[in-house]
Amino acid sequence: MKLTFSIDYYTGAEERLTLQLITPRQGEVGMYPDSPGRWVGNIEFDPTEGKLTYRYLVQRHGITTREEWGKPHALPAVDPETLQVITLDRWQELPHDLPFMSQAFTECINRRNGSTAQAPRLTPGMITLSVEAPTLTSGMELVVTGNCQLLGNWNPAEAPRLNAANYPRWDINLPIDLLPEGCEYKFVAIDNASGATIAWEDGDNRLLPHPATDGKSAIHVNGLRFSTTDIPAWRGAGVAIPVFSLRSDEDCGVGDFFDLKKMAQWAASTGQRFIQILPINDTTMTGTWMDSYPYNANSTFALHPMYLRLEEAGVLPPARMEHYRAEARRLNTLKEIDYVEVNRIKNAYTRELYAIEGRRTLQQPDVQEFIARNASWLTPYAAYCVLRDIHGTPEHDRWGTYATYNSDAIDHFISEHRDEIGYVYFVQYHLDRQLREVQQFAHSLGVAIKGDIPIGISRTSVDAWTQPELFNLATQAGAPPDDFSVLGQNWGFPTYNWDTMAQDGYSWWKARFKKMADYCDAYRIDHVLGFFRIWQIPLDAVHGLLGIFNPALPLSAQELDSTYGFKLDPELMTIPYITEQTLADIAGDDIQELKSHFLTLREGEKIYRLRDEFKTQRQVAEHFASQPDTPANQRLRDELMLLIDDVLFIADPTRKGMYHPRISAYQTHIYRWLDDDQRERFDRMYWDFFYHRHNDFWQQKAMEKLPPLIQATGMLTCAEDLGMIPHCVPAVMDDLRIIALEIQRMPKTPGEPFGHPERYPYMSVCTTSTHDMGGIRQWWEENRANTLDFYTNVMKLQGEAPQFATPAVCEWIVRQNLSSPSMLCILPLQDWLSIDGTLRRANPLEEQINVPANSRHYWRYRMHLPLETLLDNATFNKKIETMIIESGR
Repeated sequence: MKLTFSIDYYTGAEERLTLQLITPRQGEVGMYPDSPGRWVGNIEFDPTEGKLTYRYLVQRHGITTREEWGKPHALPAVDPETLQVITLDRWQELPHDLPFMSQAFTECINRRNGSTAQAPRLTPGMITLSVEAPTLTSGMELVVTGNCQLLGNWNPAEAPRLNAANYPRWDINLPIDLLPEGCEYKFVAIDNASGATIAWEDGDNRLLPHPATDGKSAIHVNGLRFSTTDIPAWRGAGVAIPVFSLRSDEDCGVGDFFDLKKMAQWAASTGQRFIQILPINDTTMTGTWMDSYPYNANSTFALHPMYLRLEEAGVLPPARMEHYRAEARRLNTLKEIDYVEVNRIKNAYTRELYAIEGRRTLQQPDVQEFIARNASWLTPYAAYCVLRDIHGTPEHDRWGTYATYNSDAIDHFISEHRDEIGYVYFVQYHLDRQLREVQQFAHSLGVAIKGDIPIGISRTSVDAWTQPELFNLATQAGAPPDDFSVLGQNWGFPTYNWDTMAQDGYSWWKARFKKMADYCDAYRIDHVLGFFRIWQIPLDAVHGLLGIFNPALPLSAQELDSTYGFKLDPELMTIPYITEQTLADIAGDDIQELKSHFLTLREGEKIYRLRDEFKTQRQVAEHFASQPDTPANQRLRDELMLLIDDVLFIADPTRKGMYHPRISAYQTHIYRWLDDDQRERFDRMYWDFFYHRHNDFWQQKAMEKLPPLIQATGMLTCAEDLGMIPHCVPAVMDDLRIIALEIQRMPKTPGEPFGHPERYPYMSVCTTSTHDMGGIRQWWEENRANTLDFYTNVMKLQGEAPQFATPAVCEWIVRQNLSSPSMLCILPLQDWLSIDGTLRRANPLEEQINVPANSRHYWRYRMHLPLETLLDNATFNKKIETMIIESGR
């Protein structure tokens, strides 16, 4: 069979188009210009070889300079009698409606339910039209109408319907001999049930090609797109809640995967389309409550065992079942999660279950298939878990022979610990099976699950153990200071070695995204700024103030002088410059104690220096960790930390003679001591460095990483883009169709106290709160001045604002967010409940999930009422449904 590919594409000087074959054979086929702007290529193909997929490349002197966006083209099934297929293609650009091409819509929200006829085959004498129309909801169909009888003479009611078997692609076969030359046509969306016209596509009439054929050729017009402004932009609502925070009558003291079924039922009953969760990876490392931090996983692939619904994995003998059910009832009465006890009980249950049926389960074909399919991460993870338990620590550098990962040594270790390894496989298999079942159930209700991709990995994780070359283990990631954390944030995670990751096309990241796509339809990239640059903190620092951007373009003393006229003195400006006034400002009554034990005074000088054993914040922290935990010692520790922070510049750790201005340097004492001229020059340099110098540089870095990762899966891409946002970030996110985050109390416009939901961009998720802040009610009560400002200038109400956020106040704020143009409005469950005085929690301070400024925060928030109660409250649920409908969502 001869395949002819024809595509319109204008190349640049010395460029040419190449056809790249992907499956079932690989290779490149040169194309030739048939006419100005049109390229043609031919191959011989046997359909029995398999499904043909391909893409187009732009090459210059044999080097690829441009590729198409997205998945490869796929040749439809071909009738065996076809001797030739002529494909009229279009170059695949990143589509404007990319979000609707995601599995959140194609496999869930807009999926085609019921039986669908098999997609038409490429057949001799037929012209096949293939058009992408992802924005049509499940109640709509597509017809093609035109200026001939076959196409209904421009009457959509008489026009043929397209086949949606390959949704969001629609296909139709039309007999060439019944189509007149010069046939004009358009696609029209109609109501599936009534056939009523909903929307005509925009633009001029299309013209059907009418090539001369011998009756043995099939024509395929591929790559068409349906676009209309007659259908309002889709807007949806959703709920955000961590899995661990769910509560049902069937739980064992913590939310589990099967609770998501009830949450999906509640979401569907109220007209919501998304459930947003926090990371669900295994965080078990120390066996203490400190493992409750969901952003500090021991594996970026393994699921957390505490999310297992125990009885769905298997049942124990009656007496043991009664024991565990009693334990579950006890834990389920607690207001908050007892993380240690919950995991102890669940681990004990699964170990008993494994002892009874584990070996038999592991021999089942589906379990064997699961193990084989996930072996690349599952085998090292299982070995990690067993070694962690044997040595009593997740710190792999303390594992002796196994401190450095070696696959041969690990294979031998596994052969000696088959039973313990098998237990890990057993638990992960059941977790995988349960979560897949939950996703399928949610899909049946039209509810999509939105996961969370943490920006960091733990330095004691299996990932860092097996692939240390991918990470900068001598550094820590964090965030610059903001209103919520004036000292910055230090997350403790190592930063990424992007240069090494790029060498294999970011395969680790792609595998991570693909694993999430097994369970989730959408994802939130935590701290998307990390793909532009990360805030990198030295391993010997504690506060985030001593961080620098990585990658960055630091300054030399010569550039500081020649460009800005600023004179850099490294001895004064990169080392804490401690004077009597500095001590008076920071230490107060502790000055003498600091001088006696922690500082030295150079002879003939009035400048104090830190003693060698206290020059870093890590040294200070370790010293006071061995001292009595008294208020006086805590105060001394914090004062020393502030003294160490007090520098104007930070020397680049890898490039000698290069410097970064310290973030918030205007708060340092050395800055105050600059003369007026030098201060003005420093300010100009500082503003340029943090807000202009890196813009193009960071944009380039992000565009190297994000496109291949986004294309690795079909998930809907959302991102948390809060904080100190470079100017290049919105442009990149817009170019890549990444959905941004909007929070009213964290406006992105400088100088505005509050965001304006009515001005939010369509490509955004708006929300009232996040897991890192208190809900509406807590925010309303914590700052009276802010509350009065909001009440008067946003709500436009007169008089004294209520002291507490009444249900009416909360409902006003919720409605305002629902009415925004944002594509998605996903609100924390706590804020949904805030609008009902009988359902909401009595104390709003108990609703906050995380306190970012506290690195040792215990993540234990749990719903105060069971999901069963929520599902049964028809009045409340109807109210939410009505609010969502009235908002146009």
